[in-house]
Order: sequence, then C-alpha cells, then structure tokens
Amino acid sequence: MEIDVKNVLVTGAAGFIGFHLTRRLLSNGVHVTGIDDLNPYYDVKLKEDRLQILQAEPGFSFYKSNIAERERLVDIFDARHFDVVVNLAAQAGVRYSLQNPHAYVDANLVGFVNLLECCRHHKTPHLVFASSSSVYGANTHMPFSVHDNVDHPVSLYAATKKSNELLAHSYSHLYGLGCTGLRFFTVYGPWGRPDMALFLFTKAIYDGQPIQVFNHGKMKRDFTYIDDIVEGVVRVMGRPPQPNPSWDADRPDPGTSYTAYKIYNIGNNQPVELTDFIAAIEAAVGKTARKEMREMQAGDVPATYADIDDLVRDVGFRPDTPLETGIRRFVEWFRDYYNY
Repeated sequence: MEIDVKNVLVTGAAGFIGFHLTRRLLSNGVHVTGIDDLNPYYDVKLKEDRLQILQAEPGFSFYKSNIAERERLVDIFDARHFDVVVNLAAQAGVRYSLQNPHAYVDANLVGFVNLLECCRHHKTPHLVFASSSSVYGANTHMPFSVHDNVDHPVSLYAATKKSNELLAHSYSHLYGLGCTGLRFFTVYGPWGRPDMALFLFTKAIYDGQPIQVFNHGKMKRDFTYIDDIVEGVVRVMGRPPQPNPSWDADRPDPGTSYTAYKIYNIGNNQPVELTDFIAAIEAAVGKTARKEMREMQAGDVPATYADIDDLVRDVGFRPDTPLETGIRRFVEWFRDYYNY
C-alpha cells in the first residue's frame, strides 16, 4: 500500500513496533523523525541494534529523548512539520507496573500530555497512538469490541492506556485534533521484546530451562504478528478520523465520537490457548519445553479476542498471518541474532 504522507514523527522508534513501522515508512520514501530514550526496561543493546539498522537508511532523523521532557519535545516539533505523529513511546508491561508505577505515570501520562500539547500548538493533522487490549480489563463479553464500555481496568498499565484514549478525545473536542487510538493485541515477531512470553519461552527451551505457565496454560491470547500490526497502523495513518454523524449522546458509542476521534482494535481475531502457543514454539525450536504450572498473575486477564469489524470496514485490512508462520519467523531471527 502506498503511503500518502511525507514527514512522520514516530515516538518509541527503537522499540519493537516503532522499529518495524519506521522501516516500513522509510522503505516507502517517507521521512521519519524518530524519538526514543533507549531506557533500560529491557536490553538496551537490542534497541541500539534496531536503531543502527534505521540509521543506515536515508530519510531517518533521530533524537535520543524522552517525551516526558517537555522542552526537548517542543524543540523537535519546532524543527519540522509532521503530517502524522505516531505515538508508540510508553512504559510497557502489565507486571512491571506493579513494581514501578511512577515509570508509567511519567511516560504514559505526562509524556502523552506533552505530545498532545505539541500536536495542538503545531497544528498536527493526525495523531495515531498506541492503546492496548489490556483496556478491556474485567470485560468478559467476547470478542472485545471498541463499542463496549472499558471502565474496569485491572492493571495500572491498562489504566494509563485508557487515560490516553480519554485525553486524546478531550483534545479532539477542544482543539479539533484528529486522534486515532489503536488497541494492539499481543504483538509478536522478530526483534520482539525480551519480556514477552514468546521470547522468554524460546530462550528457556533452547537453554533447557523450565518455563512458567500461568493459569495452568488455560490463558487465551489473540496473538498478532508484527507485520499485520504495521500494515494496520499504516492504513490508519492515511485515514484521519471523521466525526460520526450517527453518534448519539443519549447512547454514547465509546469507539467513535461527534468529533474527529476513533478507536480500532488490531488483532488476529483468532485467540489461541497458551498450551497451543507453547506447542508451536516447541515445533519451531525442535525441543520440548519443561513446564512449571502457575496460578494467574495479578493484573492478567484470562483471555483476549479482538473484534476487528471496524478495521476491516474502514481500511480494508484483516490480519491473517498464521501463528505457526509468525513463530517460525521469530525463532529463525532469535537463533540468528543470539547465535543458537
């Protein structure tokens, strides 16, 4: 798909999704300004290696900075006009939010407000921002729909992502800022995060170490391959949100608005049980995992399942990478990168 923008700001450009999105944009001749603070939440070398690949491409400018640093962010916006801003900078991880809540407040709340203010004052046409499937929290109605109420988060991480959606809506209402929020569902693939299950399980299986299987393997996740996530983001970037003329204040629809604001799920639309996920990793690695069964962890939910009808209808895209294919590609990258 052709990308009809010239200058894009990607925050979190050295992160997992940011790296893949930036590569895609650069390959299409888009000038990308990347921001990342390269924080040590996980292996900084992995981030630096991603960044080295991006810096070898023409059309890429990079600032080592944190979006919570307000004056620095203003300077970056002053230096260039952006057709689209894609916010992927965040403190990620449900479990880490139990240990270090202030990191989430700084990056996901303070940083996001700074970004909204810069978009407002610099007349940015479109802000696309990462939300998360975690906002569905205690909801049990499946598949999760953007038109469902999501007021019962079960982790601080989820609460900050829900807060991003609320803040974006208020800026759309007050200042006409076009805002599109994307609820990603369990993203995986090459160059993925070391704190995610696929990475942890693959490494443990290769090393002959046991893996911790929470909720006795009965968890279900809508695992979504990174290329499908990027395709969804790119298509949404080229479609600024429009007010919903049918929006009814007596029966407010959480997924749309009377203003230029829209929420989409991006998921594979095929939840997989954790035991089947592990079996696919075992097949790709060629070894059997040693499993240690555990109870559900605080902040986790038993299942995620994305309703993607709005995404399919509006941008004509349905994620479709089979789990076995995506896991095989990850394992091949892992084996090569870490010399297994």
